[in-house]
Amino acid sequence: MAQPIPRLSPDTVQRVVAAAWDELPPYDRIRLEYGVGPGALVQLMKRELSPAAFKLWTARDKKAKRPTVRSTFPYGR
Repeated sequence: MAQPIPRLSPDTVQRVVAAAWDELPPYDRIRLEYGVGPGALVQLMKRELSPAAFKLWTARDKKAKRPTVRSTFPYGR
């Protein structure tokens, strides 16, 4: 279950959204500076962004977080 979104001022919400767009992946810095965990950050971004922008942000975040499959073997098979 995701964490509840902490009460933030509108100015702080804008700074969190801007930081989330800047960082790849954004979770560590935002947790330290604003106290917003990963689940709460996703909820906040879903609430603040348009559906198309949220989809772009999640795709960008998922791609930056970790490669799912190695493209090739390091020394061949």
